[in-house]
Formats: sequence, C-alpha cells, structure tokens
Amino acid sequence: CWRQVRFIRPPLCDRLGIPMPYDTGGSIVSAAALANPPDWDRARAATHFEHVVRDLVHKLKYQDRHDPCRLFARWITSAGADILRGADVLVPVPLHRWRLLSRKFNQAALLANEVSRLTGVPRDPLLLRRRKPTPSQVGLTAAERQRNLSGAFEIPKSMRARIDGKRVVLIDDVITTGSTMGACARVLRRTGAAQVDVLAVAMVTDETRIGV
Repeated sequence: CWRQVRFIRPPLCDRLGIPMPYDTGGSIVSAAALANPPDWDRARAATHFEHVVRDLVHKLKYQDRHDPCRLFARWITSAGADILRGADVLVPVPLHRWRLLSRKFNQAALLANEVSRLTGVPRDPLLLRRRKPTPSQVGLTAAERQRNLSGAFEIPKSMRARIDGKRVVLIDDVITTGSTMGACARVLRRTGAAQVDVLAVAMVTDETRIGV
C-alpha cells in the first residue's frame, strides 16, 4: 500500500500547491496560477489522488469507514505546516443538510476535528453553510462545476463577526478542479476574512486526472 502513495513534495506552486518540475528558489507561482489566479491564497494537499489513496477516500465518504481519518490528518498537518502556523480557524467544507442527514457525517468536518486536535488551531464547523443542494460534482467539467456551485454557500449573519480579519483554513478531502474551494473562499473573502488558505488530503493533478 505504501508504495502506491505518492506524496506531493516541494517544489510546489505556492498558490495552487501543484508540483513544479524544478526549484527556482523562494516562492514559486506556476503559469496556471498566473493565468487563472485562484480565489484562495495558498493551497496544499498531501498526496496525489490515485490508487490506494483514492480507495481510502472513497471508503471514508461513501462506506462510512473512518479508520484513515487520523492518518489523513497527520498527512494534512505535515503538508500544510506553513499554512497552519498562522491560522486562526479551521473551516470544513460543509455538506447540505439533506446530504448530511443521508450520510450521517461530513468527512471534511471529521478531518478538521483531527487536524485541530493535532495542531491546537480551533475549528468551526458551523461557520460556513451550504444553502442549497447541488448535484454531485463527479464527471463535471471545471465550468460545469463552477455553475453548479453558484450561490451554494453562505455564512449565517450570526457568524459573520467571527470571520472579520481572520486567517481561515478550509479543509476538504480532495481538490479536483478547485471549484468547491473557490466558491467557499469567495464567500469568506466577501465576509471579511483577511486570508483564506486550503488544505486537503489529496489533489487531482494533470497526471491523475484520467478517470476522475
């Protein structure tokens, strides 16, 4: 199993967290990030989304197998050490209430709980809310994903003061195209977050995009 896990290591694009072919020294920003800047500040993922990691993530999400959560949290904490050092709050990407009732748990919230336990950074699973149900993102193009998520997230009025001036870290299981994280980041920015960073267990990179 371990031989099938490919961790994402530096050199990385500082904005997108994607692997870069060589280290130029200092902060590196990829051509992709320059051409289409993300709505967040920095993103990090621990591994490529493939093989055993993909199987474990799917079992966590769809088969109620929470066994890997602590392991995943250690990976996230290591991959995002630079981000977590300055973080004020961890915010898991929320599920709509109907999906939460159906699934009985939010895998992003489970991961945020474990990362908070390891780092001491507080988590707030109620700060961001999914206000409308959206069809599954699986199989959609980047443009379709963006349209699918338009207006999907909000911050309750009673929570907005908690965001103002804060350095927020969004937690999720996988970064595929970045549409979900981008939609969440835009809402947080509009509400006054000083910085929005992104952490995930795995990332779909160009070399792992087939079959997603």
